[in-house]
Amino acid sequence: MPSPDTVPVAVVTGASSGIGLAAAVELGRRGWRVVLLGRDPDRLAAAEQQVAAVATAAPAAYRCDLTSFAQVRRVAAQIRDDHERIDVLANNAGGRVATRRLTEDGCEETIQSNHLAHFLLSHLLRDRLAGGRIITTTSLMHRYGRLDPADLNGEHRRYRPFGVYSTAKQATVLFTIEATRRWPEITTMCFSPGVVRTRFGRDHAVLQFFFRYAPGLRSPEEAARTLVDLATADRATLVPGGYYEDSRLRRAAPRATDPDLAERLWVASEKAVGL
Repeated sequence: MPSPDTVPVAVVTGASSGIGLAAAVELGRRGWRVVLLGRDPDRLAAAEQQVAAVATAAPAAYRCDLTSFAQVRRVAAQIRDDHERIDVLANNAGGRVATRRLTEDGCEETIQSNHLAHFLLSHLLRDRLAGGRIITTTSLMHRYGRLDPADLNGEHRRYRPFGVYSTAKQATVLFTIEATRRWPEITTMCFSPGVVRTRFGRDHAVLQFFFRYAPGLRSPEEAARTLVDLATADRATLVPGGYYEDSRLRRAAPRATDPDLAERLWVASEKAVGL
């Protein structure tokens, strides 16, 4: 058995179901120590057991609701206490919110759960990630985002769930671009998993039916393959700041790779999360 110092560590948000759980299981199977973050305590406990059943290194689970910056700060402190080194931070959690809602922090819920909470978590774990990787789950929908860093809450436009979701996913690609520039000691990348049979759209009857029964959708295990590949590949084969689909480097939309927009989003995000 490898010593604890040589076991790679992966922190995975949204690890209680879907892509995050599938990636956690596979990394655990490959000998990684997986730290699972999830919102629902029952699903999180079940996910931890599922990973433990195949893992050679005992996983850990922390309850964290990304709609609360206080919870993000608390769990980051716990992770820092328990792990001196993190090899991969998988910023995976997120989703579509059916109606406009503000979090306890005063942020629109979609941008907070998909981008701002991960932005904060990445900052709080940055020193532990030196020499490691940040891998963020984005979406093909990033191409339709219309991000305005001066209006992250979208207060000056009509709330359209998929439009807001697309803008949040645009932000995840822009974060990848700017983190690569500012944090050269970390290899930061993002990937699109495709259309996946997950709990996405569970608050909308038609979408719930589609994601449960539509033919041709990917399984969470298939969708997680790129995340696992990016986590485990030889660093020399990876492109910092890269956007990946099916484990291959692709070209993200120009509005998601604009360096000026990426810098302005970073500054606005720092203000939003209180850094």
